[in-house]
Amino acid sequence: MKLHIDIDCFFVSAHRIYNPKLNNIPVAVGGRSNLSIFDRKNSCSSISKIKGAFTSSILSNNRNISFEEYFMDRNKKIRGIITTSSYEARAYGVKTAMSVAEALRWCPGLTVIPPNYELYHELSHKLKEFLQKEIPHIEQFSIDEFFGDVSGWIEEKDIRDFASDLKQKILANTGLPVSIGISNSKWIAKLSTEFAKPNGIKYTPKEEIYGFTKDLPIEVFPGIGRGYQEKLQSRNIHTLGDIRENRSLLYSWKKPGMQLYNRVCGIDGEEIAVEKDKKSIALARTFDPVFSRDELKRMISILCRHLSFLSIKNNYTPPYFLFAYKVSIRVQVQREYKNKQGFQRIKP
Repeated sequence: MKLHIDIDCFFVSAHRIYNPKLNNIPVAVGGRSNLSIFDRKNSCSSISKIKGAFTSSILSNNRNISFEEYFMDRNKKIRGIITTSSYEARAYGVKTAMSVAEALRWCPGLTVIPPNYELYHELSHKLKEFLQKEIPHIEQFSIDEFFGDVSGWIEEKDIRDFASDLKQKILANTGLPVSIGISNSKWIAKLSTEFAKPNGIKYTPKEEIYGFTKDLPIEVFPGIGRGYQEKLQSRNIHTLGDIRENRSLLYSWKKPGMQLYNRVCGIDGEEIAVEKDKKSIALARTFDPVFSRDELKRMISILCRHLSFLSIKNNYTPPYFLFAYKVSIRVQVQREYKNKQGFQRIKP
């Protein structure tokens, strides 16, 4: 039996732990490309304890920064996008990836908070350590999602009570509200979580998978991106039930199609993944056009120093030629973009 544990509105919930005034009001956490590493003034950063490709490694401290300092540029224009919104904010139409300026138009009473990644990583790591004591096998899927396998440990008849007890323990130990999806299949458990939110539990036994999924649109299933949606829709496949009825077609698409079909039917048999070391490390920053060659050199030098620092801290020994090649490609892409937009050319 598999569990999928998802922290409700994680970034907002994290702030609410330390600021009860944020409870029961529209709240959102916004974000911008973190350019603080290029600042000439001293700043404080830390290394994340979370290992995985889904998360940043270097965390900047924004604990005491104001809305104006973080979201407003030098021309007093509001920048940034929404990364997480509370359910109170979602009722006004505020959603992830919406610009902060647009979100404030939709919900004038919205409280928008600068992100505090140190806090999020600290709480995520704390939750993982707690879950490892409560569940035999844990996989951290993202900063706010975990899979757990309790097969052979918790009987099926007791699984709801176990999940309910686990929810209460998580809240008591971390202050975080979570929703839990349960099924014999890893991906049906994850899908179930979407229908458990907010702060609920949904158990989908094997015999109920077809009835639960048959009328759901394909876009709700984890892992079906926009490109694959278009491919399915071009074959008149619009629901998960349609996928189930087109086994031959899906299997003709080889591994991706077979994998999707099996996951939708709950017969994938996929186990909880063992945590693996990162295969690569990277630092990427998006910034406005820079026309000074000296400034670009300075910024690239800073990125190189940060990558070197991460390599040393994690005992990595990447080949120098590979690292240099990646940096040169990044610069070339930026240079070509400037040329297309009619900006001043920067010579190699």
